[in-house]
Amino acid sequence: MPIVAPDHVRTESAAAAAEVERTRSTSLRYLNLFRLLMAGLFLVAGRDLGLGGERPLVFQVAAFAYLGLVLALGFPDASRRLGVERVIVLQVLVDVLALSVIMWASGGYRSGMPVLMMIVLAGAGLVMEGRMVLFFAALATLAVLIENAWRHAAGSDSVDFLQVGIFCAGFFGIALVARLLALRAKANATLAAERGLALAKQQAVSEHIIRDMQDGVIVVDAQGRILHLNAQAIALLGLTHSSAEALEGLALADLDEGFRPILQGALGDEGRLLRIGADGRLLRCRSVAGEAGSAAAGDTLLYLTDFEDIQRHLQQIKLAALGRLTASMAHEIRNPLSAVTQAAELLREEKRGEMQLRLVRIINDNAHRIERMIRDVLALGRREQAMPEALPLAAFVAEVIDARVFRAAQEEGLYHVDIDPGLTFAIDRAHLHQVLDNLLANASRYCSGAPGSVRLSAELLAGGRAALHVSDDGPGFDEAMRAQLFEPFFTTHPKGTGLGLYIARELAEANDATLELAPSTQGAHLVLTGRTTP
Repeated sequence: MPIVAPDHVRTESAAAAAEVERTRSTSLRYLNLFRLLMAGLFLVAGRDLGLGGERPLVFQVAAFAYLGLVLALGFPDASRRLGVERVIVLQVLVDVLALSVIMWASGGYRSGMPVLMMIVLAGAGLVMEGRMVLFFAALATLAVLIENAWRHAAGSDSVDFLQVGIFCAGFFGIALVARLLALRAKANATLAAERGLALAKQQAVSEHIIRDMQDGVIVVDAQGRILHLNAQAIALLGLTHSSAEALEGLALADLDEGFRPILQGALGDEGRLLRIGADGRLLRCRSVAGEAGSAAAGDTLLYLTDFEDIQRHLQQIKLAALGRLTASMAHEIRNPLSAVTQAAELLREEKRGEMQLRLVRIINDNAHRIERMIRDVLALGRREQAMPEALPLAAFVAEVIDARVFRAAQEEGLYHVDIDPGLTFAIDRAHLHQVLDNLLANASRYCSGAPGSVRLSAELLAGGRAALHVSDDGPGFDEAMRAQLFEPFFTTHPKGTGLGLYIARELAEANDATLELAPSTQGAHLVLTGRTTP
């Protein structure tokens, strides 16, 4: 589903695109106001300022004409008819020509007109597009040079060409600086507009994600008042007829009394299961505090997850797995059960003693196989009853090995243990006993049988975790076996149930541990990794 920017984002985009033009229009208005004040000052107080002393009539005509052109070109109607760019060019052209004529009528560069030209060029550099400001700087330079050259040729006054040259160089310097400042201001305004548009789009995406996410989200302030909540939170709380705007500002505890532990900080990092809302739905509530120093400091973000829905989904998965396990068990139990039945029938007909003993042994072996299979399945049913404790690993491994040697004396001397006596492993005691017994049973079954052919070692890992290694010198597993090693009822031994490693991994995961097959050049190498403390 595509994410479409809302109307306010598109409006923001159009406003951002016009921001540069508005800044330019503001600068142009101030420049026109300066022109109007300057023209009015020439007309009202020009003679008092010493202007037009050499040619009064020319000065009066130039002042009247300049005021009229400033008024004519300053009206918005002129920009609509001629275009903004053309009006700006005409205004600067009028400024340079009018100030040049007034300078000629007022005694040359000493009248101060070149200084006003510099101000006009600086303003033109801020509002003009392109390099036209350099053209007007050249035009002002020509006007000043021609006026002073004519004055020098006429011999009417001494001319300081060095000072005139400084003025002319100043025209170009100010034009260039103003142009660069205008470009920098335009670039900054464009960048600000683009970032504003990107921020608006990001906000739209965030709103879309929050609106469509499966979890409910509630934002509350330090006083416990609701600042924002999404539609999923309203649905989970059973407030289908309420709107987010109507609930904002309401105290969270007034919305439901079950939220009070959240306000008291009694949730913990993993959250808490609460029955809240109008429907009494079981929700998992998890809180995240706003980071200190950020705009969200003091606020709390609450995540509400429909735990009943999760339980239904997990129940469906368990039922599906149970169905597969039952079907597999029916198939696996049928074989030993058929052997038991057939042996019992033959035993009833057999008269020889040695044959009877053989048939009894067949019955016992297959009965034990069925018993082991049922025991493993029952252990899988106790997966959720894990009660982890910090067990001394070396002592516990020694107990498991002693129990195995007591049952099977041929395994004595088979195991080599290298475990630090101070190392602990956080796991349920019964679960670890079964996991180790399964791992040792596989290792002793496939090893060479030489002393120390099954090796047990342990190491302390970073982050408060430990790893128990169980390896043997047997044939190991090929790639095809590795892919199916932890699948239920997969076995390469004729008397195996195929549930040992599957149950071992399930029990490890129930204790927040992992059981993996590590790479090995010889034999099998299994690694049980978990926490050192509960």
